[in-house]
Amino acid sequence: MNIIVTGSIAYDYLMRFPGRFTESFVEENLKRVSLSFLVEDMTKHWGGIGANISFTLALLGLRPYLFGTVGRDFGDYRRWLESVGVDTSTVRQIEDVFCASFFANTDLDNNQIASFYSGAMAYARNYSIADVYSGIPDMVIISPNDPVAMKNYASECRQRGIRFISDPSQQIPRFNGDDLTDVIDGAYALIVNDYEASMICEKMGISLSQLGERVQVLIVTHGADGSRIYTNGSITEIPIVPPTVIKDPTGVGDAYRAGLLFGLANHIPLQLCGELGALAATYVLEQVGTQSHRFTLPEFIARFRQHFNDQGILDSLLTMEKA
Repeated sequence: MNIIVTGSIAYDYLMRFPGRFTESFVEENLKRVSLSFLVEDMTKHWGGIGANISFTLALLGLRPYLFGTVGRDFGDYRRWLESVGVDTSTVRQIEDVFCASFFANTDLDNNQIASFYSGAMAYARNYSIADVYSGIPDMVIISPNDPVAMKNYASECRQRGIRFISDPSQQIPRFNGDDLTDVIDGAYALIVNDYEASMICEKMGISLSQLGERVQVLIVTHGADGSRIYTNGSITEIPIVPPTVIKDPTGVGDAYRAGLLFGLANHIPLQLCGELGALAATYVLEQVGTQSHRFTLPEFIARFRQHFNDQGILDSLLTMEKA
């Protein structure tokens, strides 16, 4: 299956605050917040939602096309992505700027305060899927990117009959109700976390059940409480895979999306797709950095079977890998 992953491609600066953010908030002064947190640790990693999803898809054995805009400092990053199996031929490089950057500070409770500098990502609106890929891909996922670009891609998918997944997540605060309609309508699936789902419903003036009626599949993640898949009026509960250790939550949702996409690409039942996403997410939670995890497909499936029963469905994937 030819999958195009659209989204940000960035460098991540991850920091750890050895306290709790909530202890610094004064409830009666929340209208005037001026806070600074002294961190004891900072690391730099490859990142960006589009690149993160593509990385885990490649570990699972697919060769996704990554579509986004990058700056003149992308050289080493391109080589890294290609080395694991991501096709970067659809990436467009802008020589006048640097890559986007993500700055995340995480506290002892894994609460996170983050900022994002768009950099080259702001140029994504100048390109279409047709500019970088001839023909019709099997699926496109529209992940957080330049807001105008996201609306453009959704419109292009509708006009050209391309099956797409809407993943507005971090850009939801930038969108109004009409913008969200533009990004969601016509999508095969919508994937967000529970807080983002509430924001969407509030901005669009609809209920969660009404939101689910706008797409064939609605996936809502709930952090440590797992995820829920809404389809055809039914709800499928997906539990988490308990991590051996929790190091950093950054990128967990991106890996979940990759596992889900991997399942869809292989025409696997939706419940198994969600369970594959749950395991992929745990791999990231156990590492610092969104692309620090490693596994082979046989290792992934073996661990999967420690927690879920695929009734032998995944055997065909192992056969395909050997071939």
